[in-house]
Amino acid sequence: MDAAIELAYALDTFYFLICGALVMWMAAGFAMLEAGLVRAKNTTEILTKNVALFAIACTMYLFMGYSIMYGGGMILPELWFGDSIANATTEEVLASGGDIYYSGASDFFFQVVFVATAMSIVSGAVAERMKLWAFLAFAVVMCGVIYPMQGMWTWGGGWLSEAGYSDFAGSGIVHMCGAAAALAGVIFLGPRKGKYNADGSANAIPGANMPLATLGMFILWLGWFGFNGGSELMVSNVGEANAVADVFVNTNMAACGGLIAALITARILFGKADLTMSLNGALAGLVSITAGPLDPSPTLSFIIGAVGGVIVVFSVLGLDKLKIDDPVGAISVHGTCGIWGILAVCLTAGAGQLVPQLIGIAGIFVWTFVAAAIVWIALKATMGIRVSEEEEYEGVDISECGIEAYPEFASAK
Repeated sequence: MDAAIELAYALDTFYFLICGALVMWMAAGFAMLEAGLVRAKNTTEILTKNVALFAIACTMYLFMGYSIMYGGGMILPELWFGDSIANATTEEVLASGGDIYYSGASDFFFQVVFVATAMSIVSGAVAERMKLWAFLAFAVVMCGVIYPMQGMWTWGGGWLSEAGYSDFAGSGIVHMCGAAAALAGVIFLGPRKGKYNADGSANAIPGANMPLATLGMFILWLGWFGFNGGSELMVSNVGEANAVADVFVNTNMAACGGLIAALITARILFGKADLTMSLNGALAGLVSITAGPLDPSPTLSFIIGAVGGVIVVFSVLGLDKLKIDDPVGAISVHGTCGIWGILAVCLTAGAGQLVPQLIGIAGIFVWTFVAAAIVWIALKATMGIRVSEEEEYEGVDISECGIEAYPEFASAK
């Protein structure tokens, strides 16, 4: 019996770590997607943001974020600082009878890559006109306080958890949170020069590298199996193994539904097969299923993803009408579709789940948006958040990083 418990502990810990590594790989997906969807003159800077934010996210989550999120508390955390990672001993695992089934360090590793995902959402939305160091300063607060606080309210057993809010892998906790912070940043930052005309119409600003953006989407799609599958937390018995397999299948079908629906919607609206909308459609489907990837059938998962794929197209167009300039569509993918994903839980949980889901949406969004807005205002008043008009025209690669990603094409501004 003891050997079986130890083996199950080892298997679940290993599974947790592998899923965490898959989610870490999503950082590469975000970097490639964003690098493909911005103009060539801003590529180096967007890549620098993505690699730096990952390191900052891991550091801040170690020193305070993990303690805030899982240190106890209902509204305010009981613990603010400190390395709170603790592995159980063999004796403790055996004495638990299998209730302790993965190491504390594996839990930290899996959680920390989620923080980086939330911050990556902000990166794409503020691309092409934000100061690099202002963005990194915001990342310190976002990963150290803003994200962990609402994470404590939900996954940490706080007041939203007590209210019955359900979010399996983070449509709201990760994706809507990142989108709310991004929305606040975009509002205070303003649109890119030349994006909107005097009559309010929007000008398309194509990305520089569609193959790179497509690669980024597929990397994210792959990483999402770890994102959702790892959130099952266990794989060491028949029931849990079947549940993990169901999550993988449903996650995949939602992505397919989102891509197909976005492709068709774009064809109807624009008369063309829009690749960027298709890429965001797949991601919209993935975000939409993340709050509840276990309970729906594969067919219902496809439908949930397809609705997300339609929503994301109209959300991108709607934000342009409001002159909210999001170069990669991150707010629509992760915010608008994150809200849909939270509400879609009711399709399997029943109408009685609607009120807790609405409370969760309001709680996470209001906290994140207001807290992020305060930080953006402080940064704007001190170090400034936007590059000069000349630097924006020349490209932030030169002004912020001093090196271009495509130097042989430097004359093509």
